[in-house]
Amino acid sequence: MADQKRPGKFHITHIWRYIPILIILGFAGYLLVPQITTLQRSWAVVQNLTWWAVGLAVIAQVFSWMGNGYMLHSILGVNHQKLSIKKGALIAIATLSISLVAGGAIGLAATYSWIYKENKDGHTAALAGTLPPFLNTGILVGVSIIGTLYLLVVNKLSNGKLIELGITLLILGLFTAAVMLGLRNSASVTRIAVWLAGRWALIKHQSFTPEKTIEVVERFFDAVKSLRKGKWLRPLLGGAINIGFDMLTLFFMFVAADYRVAPGTLFAGYGLPFLLAKMAFIFPGGIGVIEGSMAALFTSLQVPKSVSAVVVLGYRFLSFWMPALFGFLAAAYLSGKLFVKKKN
Repeated sequence: MADQKRPGKFHITHIWRYIPILIILGFAGYLLVPQITTLQRSWAVVQNLTWWAVGLAVIAQVFSWMGNGYMLHSILGVNHQKLSIKKGALIAIATLSISLVAGGAIGLAATYSWIYKENKDGHTAALAGTLPPFLNTGILVGVSIIGTLYLLVVNKLSNGKLIELGITLLILGLFTAAVMLGLRNSASVTRIAVWLAGRWALIKHQSFTPEKTIEVVERFFDAVKSLRKGKWLRPLLGGAINIGFDMLTLFFMFVAADYRVAPGTLFAGYGLPFLLAKMAFIFPGGIGVIEGSMAALFTSLQVPKSVSAVVVLGYRFLSFWMPALFGFLAAAYLSGKLFVKKKN
């Protein structure tokens, strides 16, 4: 009888797990419908796209993911371990796909697992799984501040929008400060991590052993210590390469649409939507949030609606949907073949 019940339980859990994803995709569709309608009215823009510029956008996106690979390569290099940039990029792309389906926490766990299989070092694997999002968020905050200052200079921010952006930056600033303080107080972070893990296990009706959580936190702090004396600069450079070439992808899409975008407009239209997506973390990958807010912001900066719709949707296709689809293949490759050593 027990064997007969298991399949039923599995299928029910499987279905309920995907209901939030369907809701998110439905909401994303709701946000994107006006942009798709605009895109239909902007067929002339699509027909007249400069395809060599689209090709440059694709190349820029490849370099962007190589930046992620270089970040992981640098994190392992600090601890005198080896990971090729190409392999690091595959891990980053696979993490995107896993996070999209199963959630960010599972994606980070997958990164930890793949890195651990490579070097058998839990300390470095924990750092490689958690440090990149923090570095990328810090760079995005810098890009957003530049964009916000530009909007203030050109008087494109209403008082309400200024308050919203100020609150967003304040929350992220406080979060960053809390992280920095936490790095100096491992005992407090350990207590918080154990409490959160315990509550999560209770919600999931699972057994909980605090020793495992304590071990992971200790590994992370040990790995963070290895980044002192300027050794964090190379991973930060990887994050800058990632975001810089991602912005360049967006820029080349404007070139393809035959529109000259001002640098300040590019910074504002790129950084602020991604920052908003960080706040709306329930939407994996910022689905709908980034597309809708980016198109609206560019339109408010006098970019024609027809151009902003084509550029934003084209950019998101190259920077998010294509890598996400490829990421599932990368995840299968990493899990099945990448770390299997050939026998003599």
